[in-house]
Amino acid sequence: MGSLRPLIDKLKEERALTHDEYVRMFTERNPEDSEYMRSLAQETAVANYGHDIYLRGLIEFTNYCRNDCLYCGIRRSNSKAERYRLTTEEILDCCDTGYGFGLKTFVLQGGEDMTYTDDDICTLVRAIREKHPDCAVTLSIGERSRESYEAYYEAGADRYLLRHETSSPEHYAKLHPAELSIENRKRCLRDLKDIGFQIGAGFMVGSPYQTYDYLAEDFEYLRELDPHMIGIGPFIHHKDTPFADFPDGSYEETLYCLAMLRLMFPRVLLPATTALGTIDPLGREEGIRHGANVIMPSLSPKDVRKKYLLYDGKICTGEEAAECHACLEGRISRIGYQAVSSRGDHAGWKRR
Repeated sequence: MGSLRPLIDKLKEERALTHDEYVRMFTERNPEDSEYMRSLAQETAVANYGHDIYLRGLIEFTNYCRNDCLYCGIRRSNSKAERYRLTTEEILDCCDTGYGFGLKTFVLQGGEDMTYTDDDICTLVRAIREKHPDCAVTLSIGERSRESYEAYYEAGADRYLLRHETSSPEHYAKLHPAELSIENRKRCLRDLKDIGFQIGAGFMVGSPYQTYDYLAEDFEYLRELDPHMIGIGPFIHHKDTPFADFPDGSYEETLYCLAMLRLMFPRVLLPATTALGTIDPLGREEGIRHGANVIMPSLSPKDVRKKYLLYDGKICTGEEAAECHACLEGRISRIGYQAVSSRGDHAGWKRR
């Protein structure tokens, strides 16, 4: 087994590998080459973004969901989940709190809760933009029609996050109920990008039944899609799902994937996710050292944070927003970076 450095250098220069080369990156992974790639990824992130880390205020406004994804704690079949919906006033209060911290992006995330009509979502987006016109609004509310996405964009939403989870139809079918398909998920992402959104996709690392061939397909799909943001994190089980007894994804492999993605997409917005911080206390800091440049602190009211549990052990569920924000700024500073207040749009995006 030889060094992976030639492949790592190729990834940095050409921003893509062949399918078999992606597989080799995992089957022949070793500490020395991993550190080499990490250092290149960190250098690439700093060359493009300096030592700035963009903070996004996350508002988890509903944990109702019409879907029954096998890995998710808020799946519709989980009768133990304590459901909630935030009111418009509560959501706007969260935005006001975040704005007071200097946050310029609000991420409205929820299950696919169809109680919120398109008109409701558009009214909410307009209300946020009217109150905070210098801020970006990101939606993360799942699969909708193209017409719905167009309405959200016209209302003023700038970004849309929709992780594809796995690009393999075979693997997708093992993680989701029969009524969901990777084909429709990809259709949604195509529509969103075509409409003009800054789009975010991404996958789980170490999800049940995942193989290195499936992971290679994920990298190939992201190269084709060329999203503005890529969110990945380790699979973490939830005790009240069919995958309760499956092992969690690998922390080291998730960091490795982050570094690969930074080399492939030098300008992409790449979060160090909460899941990464859940699986290891220093996960988000290490994510930054592997090329990440976005963190999403929660602005959700303290009394609902423990109810929005996609997986077990989620961090920061017992803190007030002010505590969470101050803690993150301090941790970012201690590793030589700085939290910044700008919207942090992707450099290649302009609103149409």
